[in-house]
Amino acid sequence: MKPDRPPTEFEQAVYQIVRNIPAGKVTTYGNIAKRLQRGSARSVGTALARNPFAPEVPCHRVVRANGNLGGFHGETEGPRLDEKQRLLESEGVPFPSTHRASPAAILPL
Repeated sequence: MKPDRPPTEFEQAVYQIVRNIPAGKVTTYGNIAKRLQRGSARSVGTALARNPFAPEVPCHRVVRANGNLGGFHGETEGPRLDEKQRLLESEGVPFPSTHRASPAAILPL
């Protein structure tokens, strides 16, 4: 889902946090919402689905609280999640099981 409008203030704040997630690490949708002290994990996910700045804003580095990949390019299953996992693995994120990042790779923010 790409935007047909400029990013909102909330979306811009999400993108700024995501820009600072280093390669080899991930964080969660909920951690971003907590850091912003507004919104929810779901609203962060919606903002990232609208991300017009990829790959400068590496939205693939955001996962669900349990390490599951969540979504990628608006998809929550299928080949897009395989692509997200390959990207993260190429950056050094370990995956003890398919589509689930290692808890050790999750930054608390």
